[in-house]
Amino acid sequence: MKRPIAYVAGTGRGVPKRVMTNHDFAALGLETSHEWIVERTGIVERHIASDTETTCYMAADAARHAMARANVAPGEIDAIILSTATADRLLPATAVDLQAELGARRAAAFDISAACTGWIYGMTVAEGLMHTGVAETVLVVGSEKMSAIVDWKDRSTCVLFGDGAGAAVLKRSKPHAREGILSAYMRSDGTLAELLWRPSGGAKIPFSETVLGDRSSYVRMAGREVFKHAVRSMSDACDRALDGAKLRGDDIDILIPHQANVRIIEATAKHANIPMNKVYVNVDRYGNTSSASIPIALDEAVETGRVKEGTTALMVAFGAGFTWGSMIVRF
Repeated sequence: MKRPIAYVAGTGRGVPKRVMTNHDFAALGLETSHEWIVERTGIVERHIASDTETTCYMAADAARHAMARANVAPGEIDAIILSTATADRLLPATAVDLQAELGARRAAAFDISAACTGWIYGMTVAEGLMHTGVAETVLVVGSEKMSAIVDWKDRSTCVLFGDGAGAAVLKRSKPHAREGILSAYMRSDGTLAELLWRPSGGAKIPFSETVLGDRSSYVRMAGREVFKHAVRSMSDACDRALDGAKLRGDDIDILIPHQANVRIIEATAKHANIPMNKVYVNVDRYGNTSSASIPIALDEAVETGRVKEGTTALMVAFGAGFTWGSMIVRF
């Protein structure tokens, strides 16, 4: 097992005040029901952001909680890595807005676009910055306003997603420390991109009356195919992370998976030989918050005592791209 380079010094989350239940979809005229959604996804409710609760706003809320737990001041942060599929604007990166909001004047700041796997990607990049000596303290945030990019007339997607942000402060591990990132794994397959994507609205097909009319700037998903690849890829990611840390499923105290669908979570846990009583699940209360889902769940697990000193956690995600990745952290 490698010597940890970086450890999680603090976590935080920031979620919108408004809660939307499955029953609320009836008011939108969608042909769906609470029972239909729960049976297929396990989702009961999700948080939906207001106009003022932007991606940056939620990120800053999560970041401040993480910084307070880590006892880190804004001026001590060397880098800010923000994962988001819902940037507040196309240029510049939302991360620089977050830097300005926090007053982290010394920090380099940039966005990562890897969909639901983005926070795992960001944590891996942060560890690399520490390994090269570029940074000593890094803020990694996943913040998503998915309600802004889903088609509220499409019941196959709009019932799945929610808004929110989660954050972690990484600091350099001390020599001979046992706590920290033990292994990480990242992969992608761009040949499958059109199974989960936004066809229009970028530089290739800019916004126009046609795009607005055909609603092609919203998320589109081939649900069954995505489910199949998600289970396969998250299982692969679990295997690779365990191999990298020279651990087995029995050595994991808690599995914190991407919260997209409870059926995917159950299949992933079964493959990793981790019983469901060791799996953290909050998809019922948040829905799929994309790259914010793991850090939100991690912060809740810390707050409730599920993650504490000595806990070994396996985190795994799958998202549009396709992207997938995993990480094992000892706290």
